[in-house]
Amino acid sequence: MKKVTKIAPTTRPTAEQSQLRVAAYARVSTDSDEQLVSLETQKNHYESYIKANPEWEFAGLYYDEGITGTKKEKRPELLRMIADCEQSKIDLIVTKSISRFARNTMDCLGLVRKLTKLGISVYFESENINTGSMESELMLSILSGLAEGESASIAENNKWSIQRRFQNGTYKIGCSPYGYDAVDGELIVNEQQAEIVRFIFSEILSGKSLHKIADALNQRNIPSKKGGRWKANALRNMVVNEKYIGDALFQKTYSDSQFNRHKNDGEKEQYLIRDHHEPIISREDFETVQKVIEQRGKEKGVEKYSEKYQKRYPFSGKIICGQCGDTFKRRTHSSGRKYIAWCCSTHIESIEKCSMKYIPDSDFEYAFITMMNKLIFSHQFVLKPLLIGLRGVNTDDSLISIQDIDKKLEENAEQQNVLVNLMAKGYLDRPVYKKSSNNLLQEADRLQRQKESINRLLQNGNQHLSEVSALLQYATKATMVKRFDEDVFKTFVNRIIVYSRTEIGFELKCGITLKERLVS
Repeated sequence: MKKVTKIAPTTRPTAEQSQLRVAAYARVSTDSDEQLVSLETQKNHYESYIKANPEWEFAGLYYDEGITGTKKEKRPELLRMIADCEQSKIDLIVTKSISRFARNTMDCLGLVRKLTKLGISVYFESENINTGSMESELMLSILSGLAEGESASIAENNKWSIQRRFQNGTYKIGCSPYGYDAVDGELIVNEQQAEIVRFIFSEILSGKSLHKIADALNQRNIPSKKGGRWKANALRNMVVNEKYIGDALFQKTYSDSQFNRHKNDGEKEQYLIRDHHEPIISREDFETVQKVIEQRGKEKGVEKYSEKYQKRYPFSGKIICGQCGDTFKRRTHSSGRKYIAWCCSTHIESIEKCSMKYIPDSDFEYAFITMMNKLIFSHQFVLKPLLIGLRGVNTDDSLISIQDIDKKLEENAEQQNVLVNLMAKGYLDRPVYKKSSNNLLQEADRLQRQKESINRLLQNGNQHLSEVSALLQYATKATMVKRFDEDVFKTFVNRIIVYSRTEIGFELKCGITLKERLVS
């Protein structure tokens, strides 16, 4: 028999396991004192919570104050956190709930998918969901849909309350135009600013252009409403404000179902109160200035309230700053030679608030041409699988879930009928019946909201399915693009996200975002 010698394993010190870099995100919806106290509580909680775990390393706290959660672009701290994730500074994100992270289903899923691709998980405390261990997005879709529904419900209640105050004339103005101060909901003339308002109107009546008036105010170092420099566009918006003649027009803007803000050009009811407060400008001068502004617009070939007036250029309102979430404005640069460029509105107001610099108009056009040519060349590998995937989503898990919810709703209705019968026969006391009935009604309401959430998700999927199909059809038949086509851009592109002066993303209407490098 052969002799076998057992050799014990060599004991070596194990390398110290690296800690997970964990960041927290917190948000409150308003800037009231109570909500800010809540935010401070969340900040203290997460800092202690993360530091108490020996396997975690505190990677920072990101929080937005007094900002709506319906759109991620309106939350600069969330965008900053995503940017840090892209720079591999974070391994895990902890947040209170889905409604604190995002109240828009598409935003929530988009952010989670983006972070998942970066290898970063999100842990939602209230729902006890860790996206790193999820086998399907269905539950997250349902819960984020419920959060979106909750946000929509709150918004509808607020709208109803505000409209009631519009109708009975009790609405209190919180934001005053230049020339007035808002004191307890009343507009009180600010005499120092009112002199500037009268100067602006008189200069227009004397034939001066808005650009020249803005230059004159800037040369005199007179700050604008926000403390910055005066601009012709700001003056144009200012001199059409009916509040300068003492009237108040309510519901000038409105939000759609996707929480996007729009100018109310007759789509919604408006409420006008004449002689609401003390005027600064006479009605005669005000009407004359409106005619002057309208005439100048006609001379430039632009009609007020027309599509051309609102979106004169293909990129108008479609370029979004990835740093602060503000829109880009069109500017004419004249350093050596004149050329058109686009710059972040916040950066124009204050370099300290946003450092994103201008980008030439031609760079956006060239990047779009490049992106479309890539799609035309590789549509079989990019668009076709996406189309197949969307068809699969619409016919699999979601439809099965709707059937399950319908079954539970039927069972719930049967249980309610049984309760009614037991109550009618005297087998149940009223307090017991009431408690059981309320529980069933709450459960039915919860199931119904889940069903509506999935249906909304399916509707969005159907819309994306149609858009992908149209883009695939175009890419299949098109030849390589040689010049910028405004119609093609408007047909397929929802907006442009500017990540830096060298990288942008085209957010297509079909639900995908394609990044492109900028080559000047």
